[in-house]
Amino acid sequence: MTADAVNTGVSLGMPQLPAPDFPAEVRARLEADAQEVIARYPDSRSALLPLLHLTQSEEGYVSRTGIRFCAEVLGLTTAEVTAVATFYTMYRRKPSGDYQVGVCTNTLCAVMGGDAIFDELKEHLGVGNNETTPDGKVTLEHIECNAACDYAPVVMVNWEFFDNQTPESAKALVDDLRAGRPVEPTRGAPLCTYKDTARILAGFPDEREGAVAASGGAGPASLTGLRIARGESPHAPVVRPRAETGTEGGE
Repeated sequence: MTADAVNTGVSLGMPQLPAPDFPAEVRARLEADAQEVIARYPDSRSALLPLLHLTQSEEGYVSRTGIRFCAEVLGLTTAEVTAVATFYTMYRRKPSGDYQVGVCTNTLCAVMGGDAIFDELKEHLGVGNNETTPDGKVTLEHIECNAACDYAPVVMVNWEFFDNQTPESAKALVDDLRAGRPVEPTRGAPLCTYKDTARILAGFPDEREGAVAASGGAGPASLTGLRIARGESPHAPVVRPRAETGTEGGE
């Protein structure tokens, strides 16, 4: 930074260097996990994506310390790691909440009510896009596509599906998350915190009893076209009309 920039209080966007390291005990634990991940790949740099998830499981986002760690264990530059970490939206760049609530606002979900859900959640929570509630529980985010158009409009919490939502059911959902009440996805594995989710995405087993079996496969609505193509009669109805779902979402 130039003297003129310092004098005028102007930031040129340059990060503070060097980044601090993890505490020794945390570093040792993460290095052991990292070596387990790296061993899965013929080229160590291929482990970068899961290692970024690993650092998120520690801090809840990819910090400068996390970037330094990944660079050092993989023999990369921090610039190379940063280029990847800032390319993918699944890596957070600032501290966030325990639950990432993503509202799909792509075409079909938007038409079916996704835009209304997102707008009402912003007002209800008092936050904007990619902002976190003051209690640190919920980070609200609009998502371009949850790849679940047959259950539109869809909300995801830490990448688990909450299908056929309405503004009322979505508000009830975030209220339950903030209050610590049990919340069950409409399909998929039981809900866990963002840090726990990040560790699973890093490739470590989900050790919760019954969680893996609960992951299941495609839901009935997703398989209807396949059944018709096979000449089978689809289950009817595959999804309850949203007007009948109340505040609990669809099936």
